[in-house]
Amino acid sequence: MSEKKTPVRPESGADIAKPRSDTAAVEAFVRQARAMAVRGEGAGRLILALDATMSRQPTWDLACEIQASMFDAVGRAGALNVQLVYYRGFGECAASRFVADTEALKRLMTRIDCRGGQTQIGKVLSHALKESGRGKVNALVFIGDAMEEDVDLLAEKAGELGLKNIPVFLFQEGTNPVATNAFREIARLSRGAWFRFDRSSADTLAKLLSSVAVFATGGLPALEKRGRPEDRLMIEHLSGRR
Repeated sequence: MSEKKTPVRPESGADIAKPRSDTAAVEAFVRQARAMAVRGEGAGRLILALDATMSRQPTWDLACEIQASMFDAVGRAGALNVQLVYYRGFGECAASRFVADTEALKRLMTRIDCRGGQTQIGKVLSHALKESGRGKVNALVFIGDAMEEDVDLLAEKAGELGLKNIPVFLFQEGTNPVATNAFREIARLSRGAWFRFDRSSADTLAKLLSSVAVFATGGLPALEKRGRPEDRLMIEHLSGRR
């Protein structure tokens, strides 16, 4: 991943200041550690990855508005920690810390603007594999419209994610056939699911994201228990991968 990242969790070893003797420095460190800590240990961990290249600005704005559906779906039944990953520009690919509420995630997303560049899906998949070494990752969500990389390399990483039980849920905007074939293969190999949407189907995307969140916190039993139409659709897709 690129070095251009927002702060990560304290246990990663990053952004830890050298010890100082003055009280003010200690208090500042404690405040920072509390702000960065993830609430709800043992909760579902979901990585939300988005293509932030220039063509994606309208969909980025849409994602900012509907991401709350993931947290709302979990509600009191569990807890969800979400990490934002995005790529844009010339080789820039960055990851946020994990956050446990919708406002924190929205604040992270609204600080980012889209910039022209090539896709970096391989970096996203590699990051998910690396993150799984720090703690269980229950699902990876990717929203994009293009694929400009070696599909065989992506397939290899997707297979590794499948072996680690990290399904990739891919939401494709538009009908680019190269992206369609690649996204379907990534979903198949990771034992995830692929869906198509457009900018007029924000409600459908929000509902499907809510299903992914429920799955990330409780697996298939949680989807079966909630039993909404979007949950049944997700179960159908996931069952076909097993």
